[in-house]
Amino acid sequence: MQSVMTSGPSLEADSIRIFRSILPGLESSKHKGQAGKIAVVGGCREYTGAPYFSAISALKIGADLSHVFCTKDAAPVIKSYSPELIVHPILEESYSIRDEDRSSISAKVIAEVEKWMERFDCLVVGPGLGRDPFLLDCVSNIMKHARECNVPMVIDGDGLYLVTNCLDLVSGYPLAVLTPNLNEYKRLVQKVLNSEVNDENGTDQLLSLAKGIGGVTILRKGKSDFVSDGKTACAVSVYGSPRRCGGQGDILSGSVAVFLSWARQCADKGEVSMNPTILGCVAGSALLRKAASMAFDNKKRSTLTGDIIECLGRRKYVQSRRNLEEGFRGITTLSPQLKKQLLAKV
Repeated sequence: MQSVMTSGPSLEADSIRIFRSILPGLESSKHKGQAGKIAVVGGCREYTGAPYFSAISALKIGADLSHVFCTKDAAPVIKSYSPELIVHPILEESYSIRDEDRSSISAKVIAEVEKWMERFDCLVVGPGLGRDPFLLDCVSNIMKHARECNVPMVIDGDGLYLVTNCLDLVSGYPLAVLTPNLNEYKRLVQKVLNSEVNDENGTDQLLSLAKGIGGVTILRKGKSDFVSDGKTACAVSVYGSPRRCGGQGDILSGSVAVFLSWARQCADKGEVSMNPTILGCVAGSALLRKAASMAFDNKKRSTLTGDIIECLGRRKYVQSRRNLEEGFRGITTLSPQLKKQLLAKV
């Protein structure tokens, strides 16, 4: 098989077809929640941006509701970023609790999450989570409960640190998606396969890694994104952006969560046959790359994560405007004023 460092025709996914096949229509007969209810588990004193980026991206793409379960310190900050998010300040870190209170507080956290869990179409675990031991223990219990409820999970950031050290949290769970970057992927390969990353035979290794964790889906981020559920592998090589500002992985996690939930809805109706986790990864990856490309076209080196988020829903608009502008180049009979008026209508 081809190296994971290159993506030839045999691996490249038809991302546009996949995107269109799972994108739900906007219909007046639908009610709030039918287009997706996403929850992000993450956010602590040090990291408040990551859970916001993930949760707001889910909304920008088309989810109806987006929740954030974070620590009490992080909640006011995340709430101040946007009134669109539903923020639950229920998580605790070790510094704020006494040893004798740990069991009761942990039980309260799980009880609060249980009230909501079955409403969610997908959970994103890890953005801005941090590595506090007590916090990670609570999140482990949340993940176990999500699995019992058959709720899909997209795991990123410190969620991957947690999973790498406790593979049983996702092992054998086909609705789990891991989104490692270069270093996170390296740690997973060392842990599961007891070897180093082999880019000469990267696709086989990616397949083996997904199999080794019991059929989870892995989205390996890089110059091209590679996706495997242990049975098949594909690549997304849509050109993105050379700007590598922090936060793009958080956009990806929120994007994959939404598309995965939509793909599951299509699968339940018999409209698609491919694994919904694969479909969600391909669509989320392709959309992020398109948005990053558009943001970079406009902002160049100053591009930030917020600029990319603003482009998530603009693909058709930008493309139609560009097509019109290119068409004008060959027409000499239109006055500059008329061209300006026509572009203003797009």
